Amino acid sequence: MKRLSCLVVAVASLATSAVFAQAPAVAMSTPWAQSMCSAWNADATLTDKLVESGWIKNDAGRGFKAMQVYRADCPKSARIEMQIALKEGKAQCTYGGGARTAQLDGHADYLMWAQSPHWREMGAGQYGPMRAMMFGALQFEGPKMEAMGNMGPFANFLLLVGKVPGDWSSCP
Repeated sequence: MKRLSCLVVAVASLATSAVFAQAPAVAMSTPWAQSMCSAWNADATLTDKLVESGWIKNDAGRGFKAMQVYRADCPKSARIEMQIALKEGKAQCTYGGGARTAQLDGHADYLMWAQSPHWREMGAGQYGPMRAMMFGALQFEGPKMEAMGNMGPFANFLLLVGKVPGDWSSCP
């Protein structure tokens, strides 16, 4: 009986571990940003079109563009950052994690924030970046004309927010 009891506890422990191991990362946390980076690199529109348009070349001479994002309803949470660089002829995400670019360059880099429900709506494709910015669902700082010229890829970036699994029930 004691062996059976130990076996039941062991199986329950393994099942609980498996559930927690598969739980998605908190949306806009460092692990989530790493997943976003991988998803970026798997999206041909982002990796190819941002080279074709010349977007990737505007990197403030650093060799990468920084994109920082956060959830406006999580004011105590740190920003996350994706760094995008020209690598093997593609606009590749070379870093995804906690913000590490201390001073964003307003002529090359991007800062975006929205309330969690708006991030989720944009990620679900309910509306694109143009509508989101026009109606204030998405706040944005950075090179506006450059962004306007890249609305297609920018829409794909917003859709990644919905494709990358994330727990939106708590702040990072």
